[in-house]
Amino acid sequence: MIGGVALGLLVLAFDAFRAGTLLIGLALLAGAVLRRVLPSVGMLAVRSRFTDMATYGGLGFVIVMLALMIQPSPWLSLPFLDDIVHFTVR
Repeated sequence: MIGGVALGLLVLAFDAFRAGTLLIGLALLAGAVLRRVLPSVGMLAVRSRFTDMATYGGLGFVIVMLALMIQPSPWLSLPFLDDIVHFTVR
C-alpha cells in the first residue's frame, strides 16, 4: 500500500495528475482489501480491523471518484454535482 501511494505521488510529480490520483486511491482501496484478508498484522494493530477498512475504503473511494471527475474532460460526470456546485458557489 505504501509503495502504491509513493508511486502515485511520483506520477503526480511528473504532471500526470489524473493517473497519480487514481493510483493513490486504488492503493488505499487495496489496503482496505488487504486489511480484510490478512489474518493478523502483529504489533502494528493499534486500531480495529473495521476502523482500518472503513477509513482506507472510504478515503480510497472518494479519491478515485474525484480523480474520475477531474476537469477538463472528466471520465465520469454526475449531473447532481453540477447542481450542488451551482447552488453553493454563485
